[in-house]
Amino acid sequence: MTDARVLLDTAVATTDEMGALGARLAAVLRAGDLVVLTGPLGAGKTTLTRGLGAALGARGQVSSPTFVLARTHPTTSGPDLVHVDAYRLSDPVELDDLDLDWDASIVVVEWGRGFVDGISDSVLDVEIVRATGAGADDPDDLDPDDVPDEPRRVVVTATGPRWAVTTL
Repeated sequence: MTDARVLLDTAVATTDEMGALGARLAAVLRAGDLVVLTGPLGAGKTTLTRGLGAALGARGQVSSPTFVLARTHPTTSGPDLVHVDAYRLSDPVELDDLDLDWDASIVVVEWGRGFVDGISDSVLDVEIVRATGAGADDPDDLDPDDVPDEPRRVVVTATGPRWAVTTL
């Protein structure tokens, strides 16, 4: 990833701010974009995706797809939002088995590092770090919709030609 560049490095103090950051990302996304979310359980990955979905006019509740692996949310005026959770996958081939519409959708993949390599030459990588370093070790121990307000650091790194001139 020699062409990777940091688009944003910011502190996010509350769940409302995380949702607002998702809306900010939505403003630059279009069909075919791939967003990879990385961070411990409870970091705010689903909260960010919920904000992104709200800004895109996604229909249906944007919630963690941990047990269903992927949810497609049609939007009111643009490409579908596809929300994927790769936490329970053991091999990148399993992601391919989900038969996602990568080209016509905005695809957000939680826990996607190492699973989406080669899918696109342009990726937005969003790393969320909880200030306390806290996070559950087991997804069954944490309700992703019940994440406490606490500071987080969010770093958005862009890779590939799609993001060569984009700013946030």
